[in-house]
Amino acid sequence: MELFSSNFLIFTNSRIIKTLNINSMNKKSLFTCMILMLGLLSVKTMTSQAKFTLPALPYAYNALEPTIDEETMRTHHTKHHQGYVNKLNAAIVGTKAEKVTLEEIMANISMFSDGVRNNGGGHYNHSLFWKILSPNMKTKPSEALTMAIDKTFTSIDTLSAKLQESGLGLFGSGWVWLIVDADKNLALTTSINQDNPLMDISKVKGMPILAIDVWEHAYYLKYKNNRGEYLKNILNIINWAEVSANYKNAIDTMPVKMMKGKKKTGKTKSPKSQF
Repeated sequence: MELFSSNFLIFTNSRIIKTLNINSMNKKSLFTCMILMLGLLSVKTMTSQAKFTLPALPYAYNALEPTIDEETMRTHHTKHHQGYVNKLNAAIVGTKAEKVTLEEIMANISMFSDGVRNNGGGHYNHSLFWKILSPNMKTKPSEALTMAIDKTFTSIDTLSAKLQESGLGLFGSGWVWLIVDADKNLALTTSINQDNPLMDISKVKGMPILAIDVWEHAYYLKYKNNRGEYLKNILNIINWAEVSANYKNAIDTMPVKMMKGKKKTGKTKSPKSQF
């Protein structure tokens, strides 16, 4: 298309919208059309750069009440999680992270900036967190997961108590994890900020199958500073069917030595919290 021809076309997604005759247009109309065309090109460029997107919740914002209130869920999902997604997409521009999966980014996080670490972790962690919650309070672990829980923790009640204990013992903001480790056994661990056990910088590595968010933005509107009450109640809305599926996937697909990670020298710098 020639820039100064008497006719030009407006394109969007490689389709012709309209043919315009420049000679019949006044300057104001021409300027408006040029702005429109530039806007369409900008939207297309921005869309192509948005590698990661905010996942939809598998339930309504008020579905987890009274355990988690609607305002908390809406703010947590549309503001905090969306913020991590936006900043992650900005942080990976021009890096190798543009061409790999989120899980691969986590497994090689030492190669990337603190911005990728914090926001990539925030996106991965929350994406798992939403799925392992359910308004159905009657879900149960699968037979295979129940056997694994009994083997490691003696009972699901003991596991629940240890999850609460781990959350209460975590100083500041972070996460509580149930993971499948390199030997395909269950283990409990915690992480600070938005770190997770998939990261090669993690002291305890494994495939996460259950995550509990203990950042204050996850519970403060309803529970204030009573983290213990939040932890006690959130265990009533765990989607054990989803956790069981995560467990099976980890056992079936994770190579035994997948999570050994890289040896690092010196201390790992923790990124500053952004939310």
